[in-house]
Parts: sequence; C-alpha cells; structure tokens
Amino acid sequence: MATTDEMKQKLDEFRAGFERLRSEVAKVIVGQDEIVIGTLTALIAGGHVLLEGVPGLGKTLLVRTLADALTLKFQRIQFTPDLMPADVIGTNVVLESPEGGRKFEFQQGPIFSNLVLADEINRATPKTQSALLEAMQEKSVTVAGKTFTLDRPFFVLATQNPLEMEGTYPLPEAQLDRFFFKLMVKFPSASEIEKILDRTTEAVEPKAAAVFDGHAILEMSRLARQIPIADELRRYAVSLVLATHPEHELATEMTKRYVRYGASPRGAQAIILGAKIRAILDHRYHVSRDDIRAVAPAALRHRLILNFEGQAESISADDIIVDALDSIEEPAAATAGSAH
Repeated sequence: MATTDEMKQKLDEFRAGFERLRSEVAKVIVGQDEIVIGTLTALIAGGHVLLEGVPGLGKTLLVRTLADALTLKFQRIQFTPDLMPADVIGTNVVLESPEGGRKFEFQQGPIFSNLVLADEINRATPKTQSALLEAMQEKSVTVAGKTFTLDRPFFVLATQNPLEMEGTYPLPEAQLDRFFFKLMVKFPSASEIEKILDRTTEAVEPKAAAVFDGHAILEMSRLARQIPIADELRRYAVSLVLATHPEHELATEMTKRYVRYGASPRGAQAIILGAKIRAILDHRYHVSRDDIRAVAPAALRHRLILNFEGQAESISADDIIVDALDSIEEPAAATAGSAH
C-alpha cells in the first residue's frame, strides 16, 4: 500500500498528465471543455463514449485529435446501412500455400485497434451494431468459434446525429448500456465560431502532439480506482439508479409516469468511477456528493428507456435524472478521509 506522500505524488502526476492531455486536445478543439473532460474521464476509467450532436460540431475531429495526443493504434469505421459485421471484426479468408494447398487464415478488421471511432453508428443495421457488443464488454471478438483478444487499452468512441432519422437504426439497449458516458455536444457560441474559423481557415492548422501512451492511461485507471468513497455516498449513487426504475419504491412521480425501464447496475459503476476521477481533478482524496451529482447525467441518460407518454410529451432522460437528483435525499457531507 502506498504511503500518504507517495499517493499524493501519484495524484499530482495524474492531474498534471490529465491537464497535458486536455491542453493538447484544446489546441485543436475550440471550447467543448465539458465534452473533452467527460471523454478523457471515460477513457481513463476504461469505458466507451457515445457522442451525440448535429453534424459539424467537431465530434469526429475530437476523436482524431485524441488519437494524435495518445500514441495508440487508431481506426475509423464509417457506419453505413450496407456495412457487414465482417467489415468490423474481420473474417476468415482462403489463402494458397506455396506448396499448392489451401488454408483459412483470419484477417483482422478495424476493431483490432486501441482507439476505434465508430462514426455515425446509428446508420448501420442492428446486426452490424451488435458486432461491437462482445468487443466493448469482453475486449475480445469471436469468429468461427475462435476467440481473439484485443490489445489493451481498447476504447470505442461512437458518434450519432440525433436529428436525422431517415436511414438510421436506434442502438439496441444492450449496446447503449455498454457505453460509459453519453455526452451531448452543444452548438458553439459566436466567439467560439470565430476561433474555429481562425484555426481552420488559416495557412497552418493546429495539431495535437503525442503526450501519452496506452500504458500511462492504464496506470491512471488503476490509480483512480484507489480513491476511497464513503458507504453513504455509494448508497446515494445506488439510490439514484434505483430512482429511475418505475416499479421501485424510490421511483419519483416523474419516473413512474414517463419511464419504461430504468438504468442498469453499470450506471452505478460509471457514476462511482467517474466521481473518483472528478475528485482527483478537484485536488481531493475522496469522493464527494457533488462529484456524484456532476457525473450522474452522462452516466445514466442513455440507460433510461422512456415509455410512449414520455416520448409523446418530449420528456428527456436528463429531465428524469434531474428530478431524481432533486428528490433523493442527499447524504451528509461526509468524506472518506484522506487517501492512504
């Protein structure tokens, strides 16, 4: 077990490394600080990210910039209706040997990377979307009965357009649940648009420098999990998840009226891990209730399924989550003490 001084030094290095990475991304991406921090938080926690926003907001550029700042193998998959599962995970092909014989050999697909951009993921059919399920959860793929392990770290960053419905297929609930965070990319302000034009219409375009490798990300992930959390705060996170289930006694009136299915236990896992990383960034050695409240929307919004009435009245998952945050009794401002 690390001593208090050793842990303090490691956490200082964690913050410095996180800030270096964020600064490199900020050289290219204008604004969107919440999106950048949320994406980096999910990566360090070992989770996948779903970025939702209208075209032209820099979702794809953000992922490409992250790939530049991290010395990881990067692949982009453009999801289209005619994309097949084999186009994602790979397939067995027949090869002729020099002796004239034939044999099957597995040719890896683009999923065999450290950082995978699944661009416009909701444009592919459910069959192709489901090809990502095993990779996202088990970090492996199975072809013709043989399992292939993916290199660590392995991250999927998927983008989708919420407005255009023609030619799109909603993601299955099981796949949505495998995303650590769902982040909503907002339209930039007038001043941010000016900065975007400055960076993209001049002779030299900025580019992020590589500052981290995969090993550093895995080390940061291990360190974040050592941050303590008080029992009452853990129970608070569990209560927030249960408050999204219409049949549970903790369900709010809004949940009972508008929600068909609530968030899964993975939602609670994402809240706790995200809160631990937020605590480190805020120079604390323990999780606070504010950390949990801050990460809850990103961790839960894609894990709620609204019923017909909720959809008809244009209720959003965020409305349900805010209502739960306002309704669930908060724990006392307890701390778990200093890290040791």
